[in-house]
Amino acid sequence: MPVLSPGDPMKRRKFISLLGGAAAWPLLARAQQSTVPVIGFLRPSKAEDAGHLVAAVRQGAREAGYPKVKIEARWGEGQKERLPKLAAELVALNVEAVVASIDAALALKAATKSIPIIFVTGADPVAEGLVPRVNRPGGNMTGVTFYDVPTTGKRLELLHQLVPKAEVIAVLQDPNYEALQAETHEVEVATHTMGQKIITVKAGREQEIDTAFSTIAGSAAGALFIGAGGFLNSRRRQLVELAALHAIPACFPFSEAVAAGGLFSYGASLTDAYRRAGHYVGRILKGEKPGDLPVEFPTKFELAINLKTAKTLGLIVPASLVAGADQVVE
Repeated sequence: MPVLSPGDPMKRRKFISLLGGAAAWPLLARAQQSTVPVIGFLRPSKAEDAGHLVAAVRQGAREAGYPKVKIEARWGEGQKERLPKLAAELVALNVEAVVASIDAALALKAATKSIPIIFVTGADPVAEGLVPRVNRPGGNMTGVTFYDVPTTGKRLELLHQLVPKAEVIAVLQDPNYEALQAETHEVEVATHTMGQKIITVKAGREQEIDTAFSTIAGSAAGALFIGAGGFLNSRRRQLVELAALHAIPACFPFSEAVAAGGLFSYGASLTDAYRRAGHYVGRILKGEKPGDLPVEFPTKFELAINLKTAKTLGLIVPASLVAGADQVVE
């Protein structure tokens, strides 16, 4: 390599120029790093119960043109009362947008009027006070709903197909679920139509689940309907294990429970809802206003069946259900 002599003015200028360029490289690298968008993520659940949803947001943002985003996730660890403090933390970080569940979105709504909030909810976003309308919500909020209630009757119909001899259905519900009243109405209508009776038990806290299953085990129920809501979904592994322990066929609203060993599920994909929220993150980062983006509703409902669990329970799954299932666990 040729040596640049400090005594040569031309070479000295070249040397200084090269040195200056090298010195600028770290600055350039830092500038490039600073352009990576920082997105907030807030849920009342535990990270191990919903970490895959963070990945879904990241995937959606990537599909929308942002291959690199930094996600600052905050978890309530099962304690909703922590959400206002966690929301304040994300606001203090001045994140460019936040993806949140319904309870988390309400906490964020009280904390900021400027940072875009993309909610994901299984309830009616207007009825729950998230937005005044769904077509052009206005303000700093929009989101995705996987509204569960309309699928309630279909889940009970499928449960009846798999367990036709069950005259009594146990219904486990979260008393804090936002759409509890609507879900209860759908359950009553569907079971009345099929000539079935129901036993309703409630569990809104972790320690209440064992008590609920003791009640179910002591009843005449031949099958179990697991209601919707974030809490029961976060306890899906415990619910699957207890259903297996008591050898009771159980249906769920989300396919995550089937992957954990649940008999079957029918409903909108929770993972896909968060992926679509990631799409909205990308559109907002490109300059669109959240208040101009309509709330998205599910267009597809998925059936997932665990054949291994069905065999353990001694159930015969009709070939037509297997053929029509979106996911089959064998």
